Amino acid sequence: MGRNHPQLMLRWRCCLLRVMHCSLALMLFFFSIQAQAQAQAQVTQAQDDTDMSESNESIQAFQISVSDAALTDLQQRLHRTRLPDQMPGTGWNYGTDTAWLKTLLEYWRDEFDWRAQEAQLNRFDQFVTHIDGVDLHFIHQRSPHEQARPLLLTHGWPGSVVEFRHIIDALTHPEQHGGSADDAFHVIAPSLPGFAFSGKPDQPGYNPERMAHMLAALMQRLGYQRYGAQGGDWGGIINRILAARYPDRLLGLHSNFVLAGAPRDPDILAATPAADIQRREARQAYMANEVGYQQIQGTKPQTLGVGLNDSPAGLAAWIGEKFHGWSDLDGRAPDSKFNRDDLLTNISVYWFTQSITSSARIYYENRAVPLTEPLGYVSVPTAGAIFPKEIYLTPRLWAEQSYNIVRWTEMPRGGHFAAMEEPQLLIDDIRAFFAGLE
Repeated sequence: MGRNHPQLMLRWRCCLLRVMHCSLALMLFFFSIQAQAQAQAQVTQAQDDTDMSESNESIQAFQISVSDAALTDLQQRLHRTRLPDQMPGTGWNYGTDTAWLKTLLEYWRDEFDWRAQEAQLNRFDQFVTHIDGVDLHFIHQRSPHEQARPLLLTHGWPGSVVEFRHIIDALTHPEQHGGSADDAFHVIAPSLPGFAFSGKPDQPGYNPERMAHMLAALMQRLGYQRYGAQGGDWGGIINRILAARYPDRLLGLHSNFVLAGAPRDPDILAATPAADIQRREARQAYMANEVGYQQIQGTKPQTLGVGLNDSPAGLAAWIGEKFHGWSDLDGRAPDSKFNRDDLLTNISVYWFTQSITSSARIYYENRAVPLTEPLGYVSVPTAGAIFPKEIYLTPRLWAEQSYNIVRWTEMPRGGHFAAMEEPQLLIDDIRAFFAGLE
């Protein structure tokens, strides 16, 4: 037995090693199962959280309420304004005219009554709901006429729902504004994601297509199965995508910003009236010196936003320049056509919500995030309200290759900000278009 002791010990060691190996394997297997279970639990929890977030369709009442501290801060910043020099006699040639800006800033500082404008905006029924990761603010002004058509009004940049405040009453109460009950609309006017009182996206990807899906979700949440859509600037672009993606939901598409490229068919090009081509080329030549903002907002909006978010004078100059350059002013100052209170209410909304940077990112997202599918032909009945000083002009024949054009109105005057600049012309055309669809 003594001679077999070393062999016995070796066998014991082998058995012990096998037991330890099995134990280790069992432990690893157990930990693997446990890790998988934990991972699955985390995934399930994440899915549950997402489901809870997406299923949270609550709609909360909203009112605009700017703090006294924010008003005081604005006053202090306006008092400390440091304007740049300007060469004599250059006017708006190099950008915003300093003399005009100085007058506007003084009015903003000394006479503009934000509380009065806030109260005017709060006349409208406003709400907020959560869609696709962002709180979406919107005006929902129902007409007292039950047969009223739902109408989605979509703004652009550097606009806001402020643009629509002079047309909402006429749309919801037409009998008080030169129309009849048959002209009534229930108005839904959202603040686009990143704009004004809506939330600011905290991740990339909110391009116009994504916003179109969000607006479709909003209208569905409000219970509107069929509705009309109207918009200009980004609102026109987003509504076009909305009409292309959800044609069965739209009664009609009314746009004061009809975009379409040159057709490839040489016969259509040859048939295009020469006057339409000339107008388009003249507008393109004018806009060649007006697109610098697109380049910076489409590439480096964050850098630009530092200055505009910190300086009310810079913000007013940036936005004011667009109202000057894109409107039917014939070289005159913006407040020769637009009420100063309207201009400053829109600018103040950007200021108080600190949304100039987040709103500018739509240009970046539009470049960076391609459409998930080709846009295609818009089969929804479409009306083009063509204002002569719009920043881009599309010949009707070209538009007809991309949209189901059933109404085309060449306006006698007006520019890019139609709802503010020529509200009655826009109202009349909206009424006539949707009445004609019946």
